[in-house]
Amino acid sequence: MRKKHHTSVALVLGSGGARGYAHIGVIEELEARGYEIVGVSGCSMGALVGGLYAAGKLNNYRDWVKGLDYFDLLRLVDVTWSPLGAIKGEKIMQVIGEMLGDIKIEDLPIPYTSVATDLTKQKEVWFQQGSLEEAIRASIAVPGVITPVQHRGRTLVDGGLLNPLPITPVVAYHADLIIAVNVTSQSSRATLQEMMPDWENNPGADQEPGAVGEWMKRVKGRAGQLLGKLTFWDEDAQGASSEREASDTRWGKLDVILQSFEITQSALSEYKVAGYPPDILMEVPRTACSGYEFHKANQLIELGRRVARDKLELWEASVPIREGDLDDIG
Repeated sequence: MRKKHHTSVALVLGSGGARGYAHIGVIEELEARGYEIVGVSGCSMGALVGGLYAAGKLNNYRDWVKGLDYFDLLRLVDVTWSPLGAIKGEKIMQVIGEMLGDIKIEDLPIPYTSVATDLTKQKEVWFQQGSLEEAIRASIAVPGVITPVQHRGRTLVDGGLLNPLPITPVVAYHADLIIAVNVTSQSSRATLQEMMPDWENNPGADQEPGAVGEWMKRVKGRAGQLLGKLTFWDEDAQGASSEREASDTRWGKLDVILQSFEITQSALSEYKVAGYPPDILMEVPRTACSGYEFHKANQLIELGRRVARDKLELWEASVPIREGDLDDIG
């Protein structure tokens, strides 16, 4: 029989692209066990999930992403020829905006902080007031992939560039526990299949039909063409015999850029944890999947739930039970 805790939590949700779907499962497990989330700080995908949770719209978002098929994903890719990024991000933000409405951060029922990066001043930017939608959009602007946000004379991009696991903002929330969820962990090199071997036998498991490959090919091809227009790209040096080969070569270089960004995020997250150790650290390996495998929402949400369950059970077993702290639940 499980126990229900009456414990307040300040929740830190890190960046990590599609792996950030695991944040949804973490939140669901915390709520199922009776933990009260009294504040959220997030970066990139963590800012998106945390903002939707703070606004009371996470269930809407969860149901939407779990219901997306592969052609829906294809339609959400709004490619642009801007030198600042390959994807505008307007289509996805239109959906998010419709869920959120015009809500302001200061009007949320719980404190919330979204972290972005000011490219010019090379500093973190904390959104703790103003438009929630704008705060999320700034935090998810992966450099070179999603176009930046112009805000009050600043060019803002993904907060993961400087602080992929923003623990500092939640210290002021005065919660019983600080729980950080790092979805770019280097503590393990396990894959989704290795962590969830039973998932293949689950009738609801995500499959990867040809449409996924077609979706990724489209993104890669357009991004490769965009990179080919940048002056630092020496196209002649590639020795490509065709436009397709040239595009593939340029995507290989984009892969290097994105992988480098993720490795940097992983290292920075470890640094943040060392400097401001949370009471509970929940980790999803960076090797679980690519940061752009957004078709794996169902599996990643379940992974987050399992990671949270295991960590919380360990913590609960180590804490002396005080009278009135626990109630039986089912």
